[in-house]
Amino acid sequence: MSQADFTVEVFQNEYLPEGGRDVNAIVTVTAPDATGDQAPGLGAAEETTRAEIIIVDCSGSMEYPHTKIVQARAATAAAIDVIHDGVAFALIAGTEVARPVFPADGRLAVADATTKDAAKRVAAQLNPSGGTAMGTWLRLARQMFTTSSASLRHAILLTDGRNEHEPPAQLTAAITECEGAYSCDCRGVGTDWEVAELRRIATGLLGTVDIVADPAGLAADFEAMMQGAMGKQVANVALRVWTPQNAELRFVKQVTPTVDDLTSRRSQAGPQAGDYPTGAWGAGESRDYHVCVRVPAAGIGQEMLAARVSLVVGDAVHGQGLVRAIWTDDEALSTRINANVAHFTGQAELAQAIQDGLEARKRGDEDLATAKLGRAVALAEQSGNEDTAKLLAKVVDVVDAATGTVRLKRKVDDADEMALDTRSTKTVRTKR
Repeated sequence: MSQADFTVEVFQNEYLPEGGRDVNAIVTVTAPDATGDQAPGLGAAEETTRAEIIIVDCSGSMEYPHTKIVQARAATAAAIDVIHDGVAFALIAGTEVARPVFPADGRLAVADATTKDAAKRVAAQLNPSGGTAMGTWLRLARQMFTTSSASLRHAILLTDGRNEHEPPAQLTAAITECEGAYSCDCRGVGTDWEVAELRRIATGLLGTVDIVADPAGLAADFEAMMQGAMGKQVANVALRVWTPQNAELRFVKQVTPTVDDLTSRRSQAGPQAGDYPTGAWGAGESRDYHVCVRVPAAGIGQEMLAARVSLVVGDAVHGQGLVRAIWTDDEALSTRINANVAHFTGQAELAQAIQDGLEARKRGDEDLATAKLGRAVALAEQSGNEDTAKLLAKVVDVVDAATGTVRLKRKVDDADEMALDTRSTKTVRTKR
């Protein structure tokens, strides 16, 4: 990466009424572009600093229909083709155990024409047999990543089924062990897998989750994921938030490009500061964070710094934004809602309404499902989230989008319901 710093912009209404304590701000963070002079710690990533592992579900269910394993092989080959020369990489076959299939010794190979061809030949021979224990897959990937000095570590995990061959606690423990070791993008092929399971993995490992309902779409999706990974330039970036004494940091949430609550992932970075993991960033990449701070009430006319937000790479701090609080008796000022804060509060509510609505629908609670999904339709309409609105329209009949008046569809395709669930956290930005 280039230039000296990330840029940090703060959008908020800094005015509070007398006795007001809660300060909300949207913090927009943008990584440096890839042009200009190289800056220490943010230079373009060397290929030797990257490592990639592709984890392919090879359980027996991948054989039914046979197109699943055929397309998984093709997708793996497509991803391998995108890996830059010099990048460390490997393949894992996942069943009720995890096996390193390339290289077979459990280390990582260095990508070049010869090793990539060899890996594709191995991928073409992957055969389904056995069960599914994703925790073992994640642990093996972690172990294999430790054989490399690469700092940008990324995995792709593909499955078609549920985690049936290990206790849920084992998967939870594996996710915890792998947090911070690498990022992981998860894909479910078909409709026999659990969205909640893959979302837990993707959330814990700062990756994405999505459905590929038709196996024919796997190759393009794998290629795109690997291209995205090759575009990352700096690893292990943390959002550092400082707050004054006697202030309470209520939450820190990523709100673009997806909703992800980072509050519980704080690590202490000083007496009044905490770091929140954001993973790897690409050149020019931009994300939004919602920061809410509860400050001690002050008198009319008083002003205080409610939070200082910066980006940390290693031991270096890059960029800074300030969140302020000013107490006023001007009602017009104190009641004004910042458009960005309002928008992203609605986007977070949209994601939760969808997930709550779908869960109620599964339980057979049609009244609650209708209310929640109707609210989601209204929020999608208000925020201009057209992609989510289209997904909702496959699950409910929309009578009036503005008011959220809907009827549950009697017959919903499993793939449509799962697509809505997996993509519920994707957000759009408001026009500024």
